Amino acid sequence: MNDISPRLYLATPPLADAAAFAPALNEALAAGDVASLLIRFADADERGQEAIVRALAPGAQDKGVAVLVQAAPNVALRAGADGVHVAGSGEALAEAIKKLSPRYIVGAGDIETRDDAMRAGELNADYVMFSDLDREALVERVGWWAELFNTPCVARAESLDDVAPLVQAGADFVRLDDAVWSDARGPAAAVAEAQARLKGAGA
Repeated sequence: MNDISPRLYLATPPLADAAAFAPALNEALAAGDVASLLIRFADADERGQEAIVRALAPGAQDKGVAVLVQAAPNVALRAGADGVHVAGSGEALAEAIKKLSPRYIVGAGDIETRDDAMRAGELNADYVMFSDLDREALVERVGWWAELFNTPCVARAESLDDVAPLVQAGADFVRLDDAVWSDARGPAAAVAEAQARLKGAGA
């Protein structure tokens, strides 16, 4: 594992508009040490995507949060984001890295196999994200990556109970999405609990 303290990485729901979501996001970002925010979109209209990023990014960036956008390098550039999150380890990732790196962050997600992860690392992605695996497989994959590679690893926690096992496996960042936004106590309580679990696991 890299010599950094594990931190939180939040991802929004797929958004069609920023206004309704902004209060929940502000609550979440004020409740813990959030390293990164991934803004996801409900549709492919780039002008609409840019409007969402311009509405949400400055408040996050003012708190020291790196703002990434889903699969849209042009939107990231035009709307003032800090980088982009690209699915897979193929041509789209290679093109995004060529276009944006090293000034902007380029992360690789939807990594299905070990080979995909290694290809993303060889392309010099700034991180690889593991997500769509059951808990046992996800913990195993994170541990494998952290032991062998220096590229930071992001692991998606499906629930708050997953935070500690992923940190203990070696995740550099723990991604939270539905576990925060659907928490009945509100996003601030969810982030605060996740922060406590993260620190406890990394102690």
